[in-house]
Amino acid sequence: MKFLDLFGRLKSVVIGMIHVKALPGTPLGCMKMSQITEEACREAEIYRDAGIDGLIIENMHDIPYSFSVGPEVCACMTAVCSAVRRICPSLPLGVQILSSANQQALAVALASGLDFIRAEGFIFSHVADEGLLNACAGDLLRYRKLIGAEHVQIFTDIKKKHSSHALTSDVSIEETARAAEFFLSDGLIITGTATGVQADPRELREVSQSVKIPVLIGSGVTYENIEHYIGSNGMIIGSHFKEGGRWANAVDPEKVKRFMGKIRELRK
Repeated sequence: MKFLDLFGRLKSVVIGMIHVKALPGTPLGCMKMSQITEEACREAEIYRDAGIDGLIIENMHDIPYSFSVGPEVCACMTAVCSAVRRICPSLPLGVQILSSANQQALAVALASGLDFIRAEGFIFSHVADEGLLNACAGDLLRYRKLIGAEHVQIFTDIKKKHSSHALTSDVSIEETARAAEFFLSDGLIITGTATGVQADPRELREVSQSVKIPVLIGSGVTYENIEHYIGSNGMIIGSHFKEGGRWANAVDPEKVKRFMGKIRELRK
């Protein structure tokens, strides 16, 4: 299994989030690229030294997000991702580019030597806070083939956070998961309703029983509730690792160390 080859384990993989500061050209952008890159690398070192299993680099501060992602975002994210790869030469690394810039993320991953992307809108239409998002699986996998990036895994959100799923209210999360598997997703991501909101442990059980591909938790995992998610293939954690538990704040080294210490005990 590709997941096992990448992370060295099949269960309870911990993936930390690097929320890149607002990039040039975005409404909150105010830092030089050298500063943005330095901060991302500083956080990567904190995670690496705490024994994290992997990282995702994301342009989370580029609010409000747009479906029209310019070339400057791809160029800047490539620079940041390449720098983090130099800091963490052997750590599994991924990238997500908001909003739903999945082909751009594949290109950045290929250029930067990254291992996976997190993709929105892989299957089924839904209404996100940026607008209507349609499925992209067919075009995305063909693009991956075209650019020679088939080694880059695609982990896909289903019934994703910050979205209305009224359009597919007659499609259960299990059916959605099976559809994503059928459309060749490399792994599924389950979230709560928003960043930092706990995912439903019942949905984790139901989806895990419905598919044969990895199932990851994409929001709301904390030191206090980790036992509910230890059976998942992976946990993507951002907010809990930040000062005050808020995604926009700096990574708290002690919180990362404490969490990783607990999960090492739970894995025994």
